[in-house]
Amino acid sequence: MARNNNPDEIPGVPARLAALRLLDAVLRRGEPLDQAAPPILRAIERGDDRALATAIAQEALRWMADLDALIDQATKTVLPEDAKARNVLRIMLAQALRLGLPGHAVVATGLPLLMGGPRRLAHGVFSAVTRANPKLPESPSLPDGVADRWDTAWPDRVEMIARGLSEPPPLDLTLRDASETAQWVETLGGQSLAPGHVRLARAGSVEALPGFAEGAWWVQDLAASVPVRLLGEGQGHRGQGQRALDLCAAPGGKTLQLAAAGWKVTALDKSARRVERLHDNLKRSGLEADVVVADVLTWTPDAPFDAILLDAPCSATGTCRRHPDVLHRLANMGELVELQRAMLERAAGWLAPGGRLVYAVCSLEPEEAEAQADAFGLLTAQPVTAAEVPDGVSTANGYFRADPGMLAEVGGIDGFFAARWVKA
Repeated sequence: MARNNNPDEIPGVPARLAALRLLDAVLRRGEPLDQAAPPILRAIERGDDRALATAIAQEALRWMADLDALIDQATKTVLPEDAKARNVLRIMLAQALRLGLPGHAVVATGLPLLMGGPRRLAHGVFSAVTRANPKLPESPSLPDGVADRWDTAWPDRVEMIARGLSEPPPLDLTLRDASETAQWVETLGGQSLAPGHVRLARAGSVEALPGFAEGAWWVQDLAASVPVRLLGEGQGHRGQGQRALDLCAAPGGKTLQLAAAGWKVTALDKSARRVERLHDNLKRSGLEADVVVADVLTWTPDAPFDAILLDAPCSATGTCRRHPDVLHRLANMGELVELQRAMLERAAGWLAPGGRLVYAVCSLEPEEAEAQADAFGLLTAQPVTAAEVPDGVSTANGYFRADPGMLAEVGGIDGFFAARWVKA
């Protein structure tokens, strides 16, 4: 039988080719995995194949340092970091060692990715590694630059943070009506770690779950739901409550929270594309907000607000459980810190007397979080208390701080930081 020279026509290969392209987009072009995925996965017809491609890429990124160590031990000459053969071996080993796929299937769908290239080398390396029956460590080894930063920032936490990255996280939902928490826990078969929260083991399609179509809940990590909780209830009837401003609002989870808590919400984001998702989420949930497409640094409101949430642009390293690509493409920290400071200063001027400002970042980098809040002196600090946050996270120095090593016994939590101030 003639060999098939078109990899796309070999069963199982398109999903692996998509995983390879996702890896290349992150490592060579510096693209976020979520941004790179839609155009790459669009050509794959089956939803389970799209999910497999994503899972392969995520596990290769999550365990890349350890996979590379196995590859390097099995080669006489070290493969260049950007060599296609190295990336193919990364996704082959991720399938075998993390996803539990049989070796013959991994070889049959992996080697065609190297047609015209070093297939024999890749086959030999893969066989040598798997023949030794290797065991990956309990926790992924962090990339060198990340390990150096976190060893300095979190010397007592870094091992637990790394341990928290070893598995994809569970699925957290925020409920439109917190009074229905017990009902949705029973309906969905989950558990609750806070009022208005349900946690599920990841399984199947989110859109197929009860309550999705009617907008009874939305996907939002427990940590990401805390900043809105720190602003409290909007008082008054929904749509008639006090004024709240959600800055950098898209895709809208915090906007929905604010609206559900009775605030009259203005949601601002400068990305028209992301705002489309915000509109979709508002429509699905039946909640309302005034949506503005504008830049925080140039926009000016027509009246002050009683509450402002600034979920600022950041390195997003706190989301590395679900987005392992962030550890391989750290943004320019100096530029981010300057932008965050400028946004904070503008937001402070838009508060009404007695109004509250919450600053939040999904970051594990202290310069974006604790250091940023420590240096901010335009308003009066209103410390976060343990009673306001889920059990097991930190409120040291009056700040909310979560990291992926916390709440390990119940599935973990994203890295997040929030500080709160009030205008006298």
